[in-house]
Amino acid sequence: MSKEAKWYVAHTYSGYENKVKADIEKTIENRNMQDVIQEISVPMEEVVEIKDGQKKSVMRKVFPGYVIVKMVMTDESWYVVRNCRGVTGFVGPGSKPVPLTEKEIAAIGLEKQTVTVGFDVGDNIRVKYGPLEGFVGVIDAIVMDKQKIKAKISMFGRDTDVELEFNQVEALS
Repeated sequence: MSKEAKWYVAHTYSGYENKVKADIEKTIENRNMQDVIQEISVPMEEVVEIKDGQKKSVMRKVFPGYVIVKMVMTDESWYVVRNCRGVTGFVGPGSKPVPLTEKEIAAIGLEKQTVTVGFDVGDNIRVKYGPLEGFVGVIDAIVMDKQKIKAKISMFGRDTDVELEFNQVEALS
């Protein structure tokens, strides 16, 4: 079995994701397995729903029915997660769990890479490529987790709010 902690996906009954997470965390504490099962994640995203004409921001599970676990795969860690109430199994062929690839981990956003940007809110920027190439604007906000900036770009004599990738813009000196 592997000695390095990797991310695995456990399938759960729908609606049991947070309960499964809490149960695994409690078991880790009781059995003193913090070094083997290191992290349990139920990825959430903020979405805006419109009900009865009212906008409401709610948190929604990105992968309903799944819990993502960072652990060193041993017989004991497999047993703890697999036999947690609400878990139906691991994602992978048969009973053999398959760890997530680096690309999958990055796409889900489980392990954040630190990104430094060469601009701040209020800085003037120019769009380097895309449909708005050549337009100039001012940064309103920097959204690190999405690696985007929100800016006001002057188009046809009016300011328009846009969202752009970090690499789409350059700071104007």
